[in-house]
Parts: sequence; C-alpha cells; structure tokens
Amino acid sequence: MTIHTSVYTKSVVQLSRLVELYGKKQVSNATAQTINKLIDDEIGQARIHLRETERDLAAYEKKFGMTSEEFFKKYQAGQTDDSMETIEWASLTQMAERIRQRLNFLSAEN
Repeated sequence: MTIHTSVYTKSVVQLSRLVELYGKKQVSNATAQTINKLIDDEIGQARIHLRETERDLAAYEKKFGMTSEEFFKKYQAGQTDDSMETIEWASLTQMAERIRQRLNFLSAEN
C-alpha cells in the first residue's frame, strides 16, 4: 500500500483534530463508536500478527534449542553467524517486540 506524503500529512492533521474533539467528548455517538471499533480492529489484527510471528519464532527456538531472547542477545553481541536463518530469526524477534509495544500502546487505559 502506497501512502502519498501530502495525503498522509492531511490525514494526520485531521485525525489530530478528531482526537482532540473526542477527548472533549464533542463527537457524535456514531463517531465515538467508529473510533472505538477502529482501535479494537487494530488490536485484533496486531494480536493475530503476533500469534503468527510467535509461531514462527517457536519453530526457530525448537530447532536451535534456545529462546528468542537468548538468541537475540547473542545476535546483538555478534556471537551468531550471518546465515539467512539467523537474520530472519533476528528480524522476527524485533518484529514481535514492535507488535507487543504497539499492543501495549493501543491497550493502555491512560
């Protein structure tokens, strides 16, 4: 999906305004429900993506006999080879962490 910068910038500005109104409870019920649904959908998609990524990570963990956390520490310390498997495992580990951060952000109460 290609997002053109000018369209993206305009959307960010408009969404910022909508968020401000939402925070002041100055949007219609339909708009509030739509925003809540969008957030719920994003959380649902992130959970699916995380499960898929964690499934892939589990395969590497089983194959190499260590957790992804242990592996990634070794990877960052330069104690692994540069094989495609190693690079893919490291990428998946980072991807899972970014998804977890996004889920935490979207799910936060405050």
